Amino acid sequence: MTPAIQLLKKHKVSFEVLKFEHDPNITEFAQEATQALALAPDKVFKTLVISVDGRLNVAVTPATQLVDLKAFAKSCNGKKAQLATQQQAENATGYQLGGISPFAHKKRLPVILHNSALTYDTIYVSGGRRGLELALSPTALTALCSAQVADF
Repeated sequence: MTPAIQLLKKHKVSFEVLKFEHDPNITEFAQEATQALALAPDKVFKTLVISVDGRLNVAVTPATQLVDLKAFAKSCNGKKAQLATQQQAENATGYQLGGISPFAHKKRLPVILHNSALTYDTIYVSGGRRGLELALSPTALTALCSAQVADF
């Protein structure tokens, strides 16, 4: 059981666990989950760690789109954003790249959820390990992470 699942259970959040066999040759992790679990691509959200003016933040964004780094920086009241390195992301979250969940990071990081998530009753995010997805409501994610919602 991952820290993300433990946190959801602790807070009695309604969620579902979906598992699939991760192919180690695939590096497009959210797209792999979409295909392996036959999910609607616009409902699968990837979790990215982004440095804004030197401070790490978490972006939870549709797997079908790229993050507009300028817009993301603006949503964090910053000027310059860039993807964190793999080592920065893994050290801050405690999760392996491709399995970074929006929940239960080693260090408390601000979470920004893409506003398109609110158009769905259920979205899918990483459960804290490659090959593990969680289905839950975007409002539950927002509440549990104290997430901001923005268009980036």
